[in-house]
Amino acid sequence: MLISAAVCPHPPLLVPQVAQGAAAELDGLRAACDRVLAGLAATGPDAIAVVGCGDADRTHGPGAAGGLDGYGVAVRVGEGPPELPLSLTVGRWLCERSGLRPNRYVEVDPQAGPGRCGERGAALAASAGRVALLVMGDGSARRGEHAPGPADERAPGFDAAVAEALAAADTAALERVDPALAVELMAGGRAAWQVLAGAAKGAGLRGELLAHEAPYGVGYFAALWR
Repeated sequence: MLISAAVCPHPPLLVPQVAQGAAAELDGLRAACDRVLAGLAATGPDAIAVVGCGDADRTHGPGAAGGLDGYGVAVRVGEGPPELPLSLTVGRWLCERSGLRPNRYVEVDPQAGPGRCGERGAALAASAGRVALLVMGDGSARRGEHAPGPADERAPGFDAAVAEALAAADTAALERVDPALAVELMAGGRAAWQVLAGAAKGAGLRGELLAHEAPYGVGYFAALWR
């Protein structure tokens, strides 16, 4: 059963070697991620899975590697040739930084519907006696003039609703996130959040939101459910 979950964003700039001179701008977010991972570890899980969107529905083993060469730095995590998408690469980097050892890395098709995502989450929750998830997902990338996408007046409200759901550990609210709207607002975390909703349904977890910000026009969240 699911006993805890952490939610973190996955911008490559979270890794100081990528951010370089701008690394201090995300110090607060980085610290919030460290705190939610410490909280996750403190719950004493039997198994930890990292969940994040990629290209397809598939599962990678505990040694799976990722790299950030495409962002101009030779940062590698894991063993062997890189196979993890960005979300899971940053997730693995956070885990290694915090001393966590996940049992698997779960890649989610970003086009998977809420039902399919919920089924994958339920299966993860049933995979061990005490399961913890690290769920990687960014909010809208259309928040303001410096955002990667054109500014959209709906983006702040979309992210505020996600933040409220994460703060309250509200699985029903996450299940209701509209896939089409998430695509329009360039919100990369929708499918991963709905895997979390499926895993946590009926688990009676309490939520705590440690960060909700958009320093580069993209919504970033750090939350802990336990």
